[in-house]
Amino acid sequence: MPPAPSAPLLSVGWTDHVTGRRGHLVVDRLVRGVASGGLRMREGCTAEEVAGLARGMTMKEALHYDPRARYVPLGGAKGGIDCDPRSPEAYGVLVRYLRAMRPYVERFWTTGEDLGLSQDLVDRAVAEAGLVSSVQAVYPLLDDETAARRRLSDAFAVEVDGIGLDELVGGLGVAESVLVALDRAGQEYATTRVAIQGLGTMGGATARFLARAGLRVVAVADVLGTIVNPDGLDVEALLAARDAHGAVDRAALRPADRQEPGDAWLTAEAEVLVPAAVSYAIDAGNQGRITARWIAEAANMPVLPEAEEALRARGVTVLPDVVVNSCTNAWWWWTLFGDIEADADQAFDRVRRSMRTLVGGVLDRAAADGTSPRAAAHALVDERLPLIAERYGWY
Repeated sequence: MPPAPSAPLLSVGWTDHVTGRRGHLVVDRLVRGVASGGLRMREGCTAEEVAGLARGMTMKEALHYDPRARYVPLGGAKGGIDCDPRSPEAYGVLVRYLRAMRPYVERFWTTGEDLGLSQDLVDRAVAEAGLVSSVQAVYPLLDDETAARRRLSDAFAVEVDGIGLDELVGGLGVAESVLVALDRAGQEYATTRVAIQGLGTMGGATARFLARAGLRVVAVADVLGTIVNPDGLDVEALLAARDAHGAVDRAALRPADRQEPGDAWLTAEAEVLVPAAVSYAIDAGNQGRITARWIAEAANMPVLPEAEEALRARGVTVLPDVVVNSCTNAWWWWTLFGDIEADADQAFDRVRRSMRTLVGGVLDRAAADGTSPRAAAHALVDERLPLIAERYGWY
């Protein structure tokens, strides 16, 4: 079996004829003619960033490959738009991008929310762009398309304590990854402090599940700065006070909550850091300020390679994004293909069991090989991609 191609299968650049904004689509790999990966919108998004994210999606799909499941992993892809999602022109840019990418969304790119975009907003723009669904390319692979689409629609209508199930499953996967690492190290939950960068979909759900597991969330950063309380923040109150972009209304803070600069989360006295906002947040220059023992990459590519090398030399374990934040994507496909129903208990159970197995396996592999968890995850991907290709072909 030949090795997997290292270069992306397809890269597309786009320029908005109205604003001059740039957009990108990278398809890293196809499986049965389809690739999966979200669409992000942020100021400064580059083609190189999108290519790295697309490769990461290939890895996430491969890591969740189970030959016994109905869900068959897809290839990896990613879209990106260089625009501030808070800009008045952002929605128009999004609609025009999707119109330009319509042939790809119709045939082989399934997409959804990512940094800067909610699924509701993506769905509205998809409809305005004349598309059936952001995941319509996968429909020909389904045994019963009508039942599958109804199941996914029903799942998106499920709420747990006022938050949509689709907004919770990714953060639950991150939280479960942290708990697996703590369990293996014999670290008590009650004595574990957590600092989180970002309180959007992923960061907010991660905060909720870690707090409910008994960990103390002591710092949370949003676009307005960092909220700190060494005795523990009221996570539920902060979640209730968020706007659509994850910014917390400061009127909801308690007297003991402090407001500090935006990068204060990085140096918070905490055992666990969860970068859940932007890529490239931890670099060689600021990694030396970190005192945490574990970093769980809820965002995509938040720790640069040179920073991770230095952190590992200091005994800090980085739980990699391709493992940690993979459950939003997997939940979509478990639901659509029929491995689970539109039910929160089934979804949470599947996420917990899957992440216990996956994170445990990655940490076992890292310990056995004397490598980092990221290297171990990549080794597992390298073993699984040929198995998928042997079963379904390279494209």
